[in-house]
Parts: sequence; C-alpha cells; structure tokens
Amino acid sequence: MGAFELMGGEFEQVVYNHDPASGLRAIIAVHSTALGPALGGTRFYPYASEEDALADVLRLARGMSYKAAAAGLDLGGGKAVIIGDPKRVKSETLLRAYGRFVESLGGRYVTAEDVGTYTWDMDVVARETRFVAGLSEANGGAGDPSVMTALGVLKGMQAVAEELWKRHQLDGLHVVVQGVGKVGYHLCRMLHEAGARLTVADVDVDQVARAVNEFGADTAEPGKVHAIGCDIFAPCALGSAVNDDTLPELSCAAIAGSANNVLARPEHGYALRELGILYAPDYVVNSGGLIQVADELQGYSADRARAKVEGIFGMLRTIFHRAGQEGIPTSEAADRAAEERMREISRLRLVRVLPGLAR
Repeated sequence: MGAFELMGGEFEQVVYNHDPASGLRAIIAVHSTALGPALGGTRFYPYASEEDALADVLRLARGMSYKAAAAGLDLGGGKAVIIGDPKRVKSETLLRAYGRFVESLGGRYVTAEDVGTYTWDMDVVARETRFVAGLSEANGGAGDPSVMTALGVLKGMQAVAEELWKRHQLDGLHVVVQGVGKVGYHLCRMLHEAGARLTVADVDVDQVARAVNEFGADTAEPGKVHAIGCDIFAPCALGSAVNDDTLPELSCAAIAGSANNVLARPEHGYALRELGILYAPDYVVNSGGLIQVADELQGYSADRARAKVEGIFGMLRTIFHRAGQEGIPTSEAADRAAEERMREISRLRLVRVLPGLAR
C-alpha cells in the first residue's frame, strides 16, 4: 500500500528527509493543525522497512491529535520517526541534521522526545531549530517527561478504581505492567508507594531485575504477561497490546497504561466492552508527558503542569460516564469528545481568522 492510500485523505502533510552525510532517514507526519501547531515526539527505531516506519508515524501522529484535543491543549497532532538503531547510528551530526529538517517545516510541527530519544537529544536538535520542546532543565526545559506521563497513568488507574470498585486508593490491587522502561519504571515506583501488588515483564532483563529489587515485583514472560489474572493490566511498551491474538486471553478487570495505540484496531474497543473489561483510552491516560512538554511552550511551570496532569482523573471519569450514557465503548466516547473539540475549535479559528466567511 502506498503513502497516499495509508494517509486516506486524513493527514495534512507527510514529509521525508534523507541526509546522506549523517545517515539521517526520517519521516514527519502532520495529522492536524486544527487546534494549533502539531506537537509530537521523535521515535528513533530500527524499523524493518520504510513501509513499517510510515505506518507507525501515521498511526502515532493521528493519536497525538486526539491526545492534544482530549487534554484541552491548543495544539495539533504530529509525529516523527528516525529509521535506525539509536544505539548504533545516533550522533550529533545526525541529530542536528534532523533539527534542520524540523526547522524546514516552519513551525507546523514541534518535536520532542519519544522512544529512542531523550532530553539531551532534544538539546542537540534545538541547536538547529526553534520548534522543539522537552529540553533539559539546564537548557530552559522541564526535563524528562516520563515522570509526568507515569503520574497521569496513576491518576487514570484511580479513575478506574472509582468506576469499578468505588474506591480511590490502589492499595491491595494487582497491577501487571508490560514494559518497565522510562515510563513503566516510574509507574511501578508510584504503584509500589501506593501499596499495589506488581507483576512486571520486559524484554530487557536488567529493567525487570531493577523492578524486582526495588519494588518486590513478581515477573512474567513478555509474550504471556497479558494473560495473567489481575485487576489492572498496564501496557507500557509499544502499541497493539490488545489484538486478535491477545484479546481472548485477557484476564483483567481493566486496562490502563502508557503505551500509544493499545488497540490494534478500533473494533477491539467494542470487543473489550463485550468482555466487560474497562478500557482507559490510551491517549487520555498517557497524556501527562504531552501536557508537560506543551507547558514548556508558554514558559514552564511545574505546578501548572502537575495540576493539568492530575486533571486526567476527571477527564476519564467524564469519558466513562459518557460511554455509559450513550452505550458505547470508552474508546469511542473518547474519540467523539476529541473530534467534537477539534471540529468546534477549528470552526471558531476559521471565523476569527477569516471573518468574511462567517457571513
């Protein structure tokens, strides 16, 4: 399938860049600027093919539009991918070439960190472009957004607990965390402090060992962790944790994690509803990092950002209520709310910028 077929008329812009001198091969996808400039991280990953990279950047960019809309931000959605193994090919030269690529879009896309990139990488990118956030504190940024992302997931789990068990506390609940990297580790720490029982899985055995040593977590095989009986299953690795193969094996009461695109296909949201599994939509529950990064764009305030992240609890409670009232999956309820905001604010922006069309 070609790029135009994959875009499906839904995306505003997809741009490829190749810098032979540095080895940079990157794609930036701008899904929507209806609410403002498209903000989204840069994923540095050794994709098996260019087609896989394109499919991933499109999927992630679309999710960022919905995430920003659901979080109440005046930002659109975009994403970037750099093709390659960051442990082998990442360099100052490559990152600066990437910064020039971002700059060439003139502010339609603002980048930040994601899988395979870090705050110090964004500091390098910022030497070539104004359109970057997620910088280190030493360079005027807020630092690593992983903690805020984890906090948002924790607040989402508290909303789940209120919905299912009429309790706010997480103590005594069994939470299975799939992926204990940047965000998963901080989430495990917070859950441990909250008194939850933990089971963890990761392809990185060192990450697993750290969670066992520091939090007393039980362990599971990465390919089987989704089938463990638990209260909350938390996918915190790559996407599509809920797919045709894993769906019939799920044995949890709820799903709430930091991974993007947890559902392999939209119909899986309906399947979860039929199974009686409460799903906290991924782009709502994992929006804490985006909220922190977005706050940098107006001069970072830790208190303001934290207050917005804590508001994820209320966002989810509203989505759960709407899903119940309308008899639809929580995933569909979240989509409808995000789409309504993008549509209405886009209309207001059009009227304000082009008043002659409002007659």
